[in-house]
Amino acid sequence: MSTVKYPEVQNYIGGAFESNGQNKMDVHSPISGELISTMPLSSGSDLDKAVQAAEAAYPSWSETPVKERVQVFFRYKKLMEEHIQELAELVSVENGKTLGEATAEVEKSIELTEFACSMPQLIGGELMEVSKGVECRIEHKPLGVVASIAPFNFPHMVPHWTLPNAIALGNTMVMKPSEKVPISANRIAAMLKEAGLPDGVFNIVNGDKEIVEAICAHPGIKAVSFVGSTKVAQIVYKAATSTLKRCLALGGAKNHLIVLPDAHVDMTASNVVASMSGCAGQRCMAAAQMVGVGPVDHIIEKMIEEAKKIIPGENLGSVISKEAKDRIEGYITDAENAGATVLVDGRNWTVDGQEGGYYVGPTIIDHVTPDMAIAKEEVFGPVISIIRTKDLDEAIELENSSPYGNAAAVFTQSGGLARQVMERASAGMIGVNIGVPVPREPFSFGGWNDSKFGVCDITGKSSIEFWTQLKKTTTKWNADAKTNWMS
Repeated sequence: MSTVKYPEVQNYIGGAFESNGQNKMDVHSPISGELISTMPLSSGSDLDKAVQAAEAAYPSWSETPVKERVQVFFRYKKLMEEHIQELAELVSVENGKTLGEATAEVEKSIELTEFACSMPQLIGGELMEVSKGVECRIEHKPLGVVASIAPFNFPHMVPHWTLPNAIALGNTMVMKPSEKVPISANRIAAMLKEAGLPDGVFNIVNGDKEIVEAICAHPGIKAVSFVGSTKVAQIVYKAATSTLKRCLALGGAKNHLIVLPDAHVDMTASNVVASMSGCAGQRCMAAAQMVGVGPVDHIIEKMIEEAKKIIPGENLGSVISKEAKDRIEGYITDAENAGATVLVDGRNWTVDGQEGGYYVGPTIIDHVTPDMAIAKEEVFGPVISIIRTKDLDEAIELENSSPYGNAAAVFTQSGGLARQVMERASAGMIGVNIGVPVPREPFSFGGWNDSKFGVCDITGKSSIEFWTQLKKTTTKWNADAKTNWMS
């Protein structure tokens, strides 16, 4: 009798793991399709219990000085560094990433936690004597119980977009991991407890759509962050704000990489292909559309060479599910039927020894036109479509026409042309000769347009404004001081 690779996923409430008697959901590894665990489909009562635990922990945690709060994250960071191999293997098994990609994901979690450790230096507040004997002071204060809804594509990193900053700033949290990849979150909770995080400060409620809806409606939750598709991000944003919560909901993307004829051939080809295929294309910063300006066939030829070096099961991971594989391959077929040219075809891949896995090979499609579905919709796979334009103005107009606005990049050796894209592209994150322009801490992550709903960004200094509220205090002690209109 075969054994399941990982123990049953449990909710984590009030510092303890617990299994409820409700319905269970199987968790499969996309690498092989095998059953690796089960998880609970929690109900609103489970969420109530988690919120109550967070509410009970909030007074003590929020009153703990920030310099003491971050000591937990110094210890937690060290634990992640000591267990990075274990954490990366877990990400790889449940998400399908290569081990190298999974390791890089955990390394980013470590960087995000390191940033949270700097909160005492970032939220020192402001103090000014505005008149003789009169002082005004501003302090960042936590909101209370907050919630974070995480996606499947980065089971370890995306939770660290929110939990270190929100908790270091004095909030308590309820997290809902993706039901496709719930195992990493349980390990995160166990390591936070080992690092000394008080019980109830961090809680996990597993489930599906029902829990997302319950989080948006729950009167005890003050703010909600969400990462996922644009369609769901809009629903979550509207639902959460309708109950007067703060909400920051990150959606999908259709990132345009504008390639000019003068671009460095080898660097451009390798960057574009790596951007398209990294994490099997399942990231909101992936290259989705290359906009070739003028004669760029010499660069496309090199891209074909680079793509053929990428082999599923070796240096390319799986996509998350059979449904995802079928959807991605459907986009390729639709584009081909509409007249596009498939230069590198990733359909119908199987990996020896992992025949039950969900693999799509790197795919390059040329002569795509703006009216095709593959040009307008998020594919979320290792696929790049190429649209040809006659000049840079037309390329920028094409980029601006997308409803999304996560990222855009330009490949050129001309500083002047690069500057035009930097200034005119309608996206929150811009790359110059960089295929995945993700800012590093302390710079924040966040897109524009239909890629983000709400104010502030989810990481970096901008996140402080989302997770806190300002308290303004005016004091006067010197009764003998000369007064004026400010006092």
